[in-house]
Amino acid sequence: MNSNQVTEKDGPFGEAAPEILDGRIWVDGCWDFFHHGHAGAMLQARQLGTELVVGIHSDESILENKGPTVMTLEERIAAVDACRWVTQSVPYAPYVTSLPWISHYGCKYVVHGDDITSDSSGEDCYRYVKAAGRFKVVKRTPSISTTDLVGRMLLCTRTHFIKSFTNLLDGEEGSGTPEERKKEGDEMTKRIKLYATDQTGLHPGSSVWFWTASVAARKTDTEEEEGVFTRLCEGSQPKPGQRVVYVDGGFDLFSSGHIEFLRQVIKSEEKMGADEGWYSKEAVEERTSKGSDYGPVFVIAGVHDDEVINHWKGVNYPIMNIYERGLCVLQCKYINSVIFGAPFTPTRAYLTSTPWGTPDAVYHGPTSFMPLTYDPYTAPKEMGIYREIGMHEYAGVNAGQIVQRIMKSRDMYEERQRVKGVKGIGEEAQRRREQMEEEQKLKESLA
Repeated sequence: MNSNQVTEKDGPFGEAAPEILDGRIWVDGCWDFFHHGHAGAMLQARQLGTELVVGIHSDESILENKGPTVMTLEERIAAVDACRWVTQSVPYAPYVTSLPWISHYGCKYVVHGDDITSDSSGEDCYRYVKAAGRFKVVKRTPSISTTDLVGRMLLCTRTHFIKSFTNLLDGEEGSGTPEERKKEGDEMTKRIKLYATDQTGLHPGSSVWFWTASVAARKTDTEEEEGVFTRLCEGSQPKPGQRVVYVDGGFDLFSSGHIEFLRQVIKSEEKMGADEGWYSKEAVEERTSKGSDYGPVFVIAGVHDDEVINHWKGVNYPIMNIYERGLCVLQCKYINSVIFGAPFTPTRAYLTSTPWGTPDAVYHGPTSFMPLTYDPYTAPKEMGIYREIGMHEYAGVNAGQIVQRIMKSRDMYEERQRVKGVKGIGEEAQRRREQMEEEQKLKESLA
């Protein structure tokens, strides 16, 4: 669809579903710089049915009803399509949910969080489906929203950083009484396991691990340690014939840049598999005779902790803490396992001691965001397992660019925050960010 020509008034699009099914669920939203709160809504909706259709509002309708978007429609579609619980995405969905639209796609029920969403007239966006008895409510994911994240960028705060993720989950870090910390840690652990479910949202999917080592081993290449791998939850394991692939990063403000990189990794491995006969009739029959078919690659994602990212990028990066970034990675359908606290430099000692053994490949994409003073991928290159994904459509989309988008249109986002009841940035906060960014640039130039 050409976004310059199509509007929601032209829809719904495509052939109508032959019937309306109780198990086909509809959710809709802006899904602006996709975060784990969005994924949480989709997960809960998916658990209520067998298929999930996701409507995505246009840039124009969001601007009219809510304010400016940070990400383009195309970037928001990419984020929705990458969520493992989504069956189908529908761009240009009306801002006020329409019965003809959801019926066209065969959806019996609409699901939304327990917060109120209003249009530009102040009326409930779900009034029509509520009146028809086709509306279900799920719990809103606590402590995260697009408004929260924009506030962190505008106010340049660091209070969201997590010092030790394992200590936080064990209730040994954080605010409140020991009982409150323990409860918070248990709830966070429960959510991680929930996001590690398969495409149904009901069964184990991805495995989750923590890597523990010295600060030096996590931050730089000065220490080479095997470290200690600890499993939080079991998930799928590499199947016969699958290549094990490792990727790593900060995955801050998990966006189209990260998603397209991961998609290209899968494409590269699928091409390699095709060249080696993975999709031949005989190979497919052999796999299906033992169960359902599967792809040629098992992807493990290492996620750096907050201290490591801030060491390299400064200012108040990462905008999302390791818990939030890890959940974003877990919900992505291109990932099979996640390692929290992965080192910035994947050394030989680290790569050869993973729970899966030495990976068959280590992939890296085009990086302009991290100011590097050395090559972190020397070991996989020497081991002959390094692979690179070249430039792609969203290669320039990263946390730094997203922050620049916000700051460039600061007045518009300030007004959006004001409407949401959030304290304004003020000149002092703006100067603080500018000063921190200048200090970081100086640090990088001297490195």
